[in-house]
Amino acid sequence: MTPLDALPPTSGGRSRDVPASRALSLTYRVVLRQMTSRGRIIALTLLALIAPVAGWALGSADADLDDAVNLIAGIGLGVVIPIVALVFGGAAIGDLRDDKTLVYLWLRPMDRWPIVVGAALAALTLAASITVIPVVLAAALTGAGSGIVGGTAIAGMVGVVSYIAVFTLMGVWLKRFIVWGLAYILIWEGFIAQAGPGVARVALRKYTRSILVDRTGVDLDLADFSLAAGIIVPLLVALAALALAAWRLGSQDID
Repeated sequence: MTPLDALPPTSGGRSRDVPASRALSLTYRVVLRQMTSRGRIIALTLLALIAPVAGWALGSADADLDDAVNLIAGIGLGVVIPIVALVFGGAAIGDLRDDKTLVYLWLRPMDRWPIVVGAALAALTLAASITVIPVVLAAALTGAGSGIVGGTAIAGMVGVVSYIAVFTLMGVWLKRFIVWGLAYILIWEGFIAQAGPGVARVALRKYTRSILVDRTGVDLDLADFSLAAGIIVPLLVALAALALAAWRLGSQDID
């Protein structure tokens, strides 16, 4: 029996509504199973392994702390975490919609927010496992001290949580979420956000980089937010994105 088979049938009465905790748990299991394909896991793991290989190479060359921080900020926080989060976050709802599984959840007597939260948690489970450990390992392999390791761990977790939420919203709202997500990562965060501190405020990468700066003391361009802002603002963005995704899911037609 699949997790969907365990859900009660559609009913007009509130007495048979699925409890939020159960709906969240079932959605989590369905989405986790849906996204755990061998090809996807292998491809994204290979991408993530670029970080520790680069960290080892940098450590072997006796590079200084500045070089190590720039490596983590550029490859780990700028490429590995957002791209892996895009694939899993966008697919959390997007894959269910594309293969018509979402309609079975949609027809059940459950609130929409547990579907979104359960899907996002499944995506977070996979993305965090694949990205945070290799990126933190890369920081350790640079040999640049404990400050960069701790800063990378905090920035990595904040980054993966916030990116997953934002890209889950894209997966709910947009059919071509990969295109729009790459545009955000590569064009907005990679180029437009470099224009000044005002634009940088709407780039998640700037907040995660600010955490790294606070923990290491190394200067990075447009990464001058406080540690509190670097942690709190992305998490608030994540909450807002999930709330908006739940509202959008409840207001759109599913076929």
